[in-house]
Amino acid sequence: MTGALPPDRRRFLTAGAAVLGAAASAQLWLPATAARAAETPLPDGVFTLGVASGDPLPDGIVLWTRLAPDPLHGGGMPDAVVPVEWEIAEDERFGRTARRGTAEARPEYGHSVHVDVRGLRPDRPYWYRFRADGQLSPTGRTRTAPHPHRRGGSLRVALASCQNWQHGYFTPYADMLAQDPDLVLFVGDYIYESKPSATAVRRHEGSDEPYTLVQYRNRYAQYRTDPDLAAMHANAPWVVTFDDHEVDNDFAGEIPQDPDKQSHDAFVARLTAAYQAYYEHMPVRATAIPDGPHIQMYRRLEFGRLARLNVLDTRQFRTDQATTQEGAESPSTTMLGAEQKQWLLDGLCDSPARWNLIASQIMMAETDLLLGEGKLWYYDAWDGYQAERNALLEEFADIRNPVVLSGDRHLTMISDLKEDFADPDSDVVGAEFVGTSISSNGDQDQAAFHAQWDPLKADNPHWKVIDAHRGYHLFDIRRDGIDAQVRVVDTVVKPQATASTLVRLRVESDEPGVQVV
Repeated sequence: MTGALPPDRRRFLTAGAAVLGAAASAQLWLPATAARAAETPLPDGVFTLGVASGDPLPDGIVLWTRLAPDPLHGGGMPDAVVPVEWEIAEDERFGRTARRGTAEARPEYGHSVHVDVRGLRPDRPYWYRFRADGQLSPTGRTRTAPHPHRRGGSLRVALASCQNWQHGYFTPYADMLAQDPDLVLFVGDYIYESKPSATAVRRHEGSDEPYTLVQYRNRYAQYRTDPDLAAMHANAPWVVTFDDHEVDNDFAGEIPQDPDKQSHDAFVARLTAAYQAYYEHMPVRATAIPDGPHIQMYRRLEFGRLARLNVLDTRQFRTDQATTQEGAESPSTTMLGAEQKQWLLDGLCDSPARWNLIASQIMMAETDLLLGEGKLWYYDAWDGYQAERNALLEEFADIRNPVVLSGDRHLTMISDLKEDFADPDSDVVGAEFVGTSISSNGDQDQAAFHAQWDPLKADNPHWKVIDAHRGYHLFDIRRDGIDAQVRVVDTVVKPQATASTLVRLRVESDEPGVQVV
């Protein structure tokens, strides 16, 4: 996360690039008394879901894998605890081991493994791997966060969201891999809970939406088999949070989108299954182990004095969505809940960082859908929670360099954040990047999109860029500013695609707002 990148980082551009080297030296790191994985040998292919890392600290990282030789049918593992050896090293040939140990892959957690490694050095790359019953995983590469007091350097972040298996291949990740980010920030809709479609580009597994733990496991496992997604997981640490489709479209707290079809008890059971499957498949710490229908997801990560990243949870604590403009303006509604809102404000107000980043699953800037006089909003987004959003934006006026990173919309929507969107002359207090989708909405008709949306620009003068290509956003964060790129692909209906930079933007330090370069 410093400026220039050493050659060994640039060479490591595929998930399996170091597998051969790892296999050649595998016998060097196994203790002589290594425990057998089971009374009988495990099935072949226990590492079909790959490896991942996440939530970097200056001295630590979470390493993840899940043993699943039959991933689309429950996993295919015996109903037993399996020891899994892990190693993390300072070089890709594992000549300089930093830490090693043995973790337990337990059946009650789908034989997933979460190793919270500590005692590492700040701001440097590491390579890691797992071994179970003689089978060696692919090698992953990760990176620790800078020292807490480091003021300089840079941070390259890729913003991703909304990857619908049925709408297309995850081709943007192939380009993201080539751009070699220090960190991937994924802000929601990792899976989609929709039923299988016979006309889809790629068909969802199963025969219905997932409701049970096994069904959610199968859906996550299918997504994890995408080769571009697997390669990106193995190449950089991820920071993740969920939105609605990891559970049920447009759910709010313990309220489903269709309460007439899902009873409260049934939906609580569904939440419990969905949150556990989410934990099992994400590189997150033990603090995220669910407690029934609840999971701790909002958290804060530090990248020296350069950036503080506040990761929100805009699903579990919200009141039910409004259905009218009056409801959207009610002061009784909340997106964050009182505790999370205070946590966020405290973290923004006492931040020592140059950049205060906020990962919000849904769009914060206004989207006025009504041409001319009056307002029409998306009630599921922050527009549906006007009082809380407006109070938060008022606080932004006193926060240094707030930048919101969002998803959900399946569009690129880059905006100035205004202290009061009802007043065209209101001060700009920050910037927001709503990242487009990885694959959701498929290959969209660009002419039709602009015919529909361009007329709305006059009612939304804070919009700087709107676009409907698939892709992701890439940020190079330095003390003096953030240089952003909207990276897009020409198709997601084929396994390969051509990527390009649609537009470049700049956020200057201590100058609120965003400018097209």
